[in-house]
Amino acid sequence: MSATVMEKPVTETPEVSKQKLIYLDNGATSFPKPEETYVAMDRFYRAYGVNPGRSGFDLCLEAGSLVDRTRKLLCSFFGGTDPNRLVFGYNSTDALNLAIFGLIAPGDHVVTTHLEHNATLRPLWMLEHEQGVKVDWVDFEADGWVDPQKVIDRITPGTKAVVMNHGSNVIGTLQDLAPIGKVCRERGVHLIVDVSQSGGAVPVKLDEMGADVICFTGHKSLMGPMGIGGMYVREGVEIRHTRAGGTGVKSAQRHHLDEYPYRMEYGTPNLPGIAGLNAGVTWVLGQGIEAIHAREMALWKKLRDGLRAIDGVVLYCADDVPGKQRISVLSFNVEGLEAADTGTMLDVDHDIACRTGLHCTPMVHEHLGTDRIHGAVRFGIGPFNTEAHVDAAIAAVRDIASLRARKK
Repeated sequence: MSATVMEKPVTETPEVSKQKLIYLDNGATSFPKPEETYVAMDRFYRAYGVNPGRSGFDLCLEAGSLVDRTRKLLCSFFGGTDPNRLVFGYNSTDALNLAIFGLIAPGDHVVTTHLEHNATLRPLWMLEHEQGVKVDWVDFEADGWVDPQKVIDRITPGTKAVVMNHGSNVIGTLQDLAPIGKVCRERGVHLIVDVSQSGGAVPVKLDEMGADVICFTGHKSLMGPMGIGGMYVREGVEIRHTRAGGTGVKSAQRHHLDEYPYRMEYGTPNLPGIAGLNAGVTWVLGQGIEAIHAREMALWKKLRDGLRAIDGVVLYCADDVPGKQRISVLSFNVEGLEAADTGTMLDVDHDIACRTGLHCTPMVHEHLGTDRIHGAVRFGIGPFNTEAHVDAAIAAVRDIASLRARKK
């Protein structure tokens, strides 16, 4: 990739580019969003901000059309076959709860990993400790990837589901799910995949993974707003009802509807969120997922190499491994400093936003040993970051590390 490509963000958002803050917390949420996302939300809510599917007047029909168009867009985006099985919810945590509690019953066996976010870990912990579900936790290797065979080896005749994230929000490793998905399909085991970090960052296709359910959030690499997400449910997979409520369809029916998408949707949808998500995904497709990812990873490598050269900086699972992929988040610590203190200095002294702590993934930090020092500092590179941002981050960490060294 040429230096010219890396010098500018993919597209400019003038209002944000004037701000002094350097935002490197894209692992938490992408910021800024494309201008198209802001415009779509404002325009749609002002012009068509009514409840879809509840009446037959023109504005209502237009609101319903937006929902339908976005289902089709995301169905294609994730390699689905039936747009009605693209279900909207609040975020990936909401979708994972619906999938996990709707597919796993007391006495079932589940396989998962130590890389999981609390969006997966806590529902499984509840099932394990309150409903007698047996959960096997597979550790990740020293390089940050899970060995697919170790997951496969834990699958038994009583296994109901494998639940895994695709991309780690702490160390950025992308798991090879295809071998696991193949075995799950052969043995009738559900594969539930959390694509919170990878959806929009790299191509994500249901059948290439062998997944039964893909759970996504809109506010990260899909470049949509907060409060919108959902899941795609493969044909033939039926998730039990764990909620019930209004759908605007078949109102005389006492029990919640069985057909998709209504089976998994409840109440008035987040129309402004859907409008923004539609615009965000359209923007990602227009820029090209591969092009965005290549550019982010070029910046990530520059950041990794710059931090690695600083005495006293410890990186976690940041080595290149042939044949394995990652996304553009990088975690580190400055020796002798609490992660929170490093983060405060980055913010107050250098106007750099990052994330510190356990990142909602306690088992990752227990494996790394960083739980004993209250976590790590995480930089997350997004489409609007530049070489200048990376240079500033490297210089800031070098300054922090040198200050610490002088105090010794």
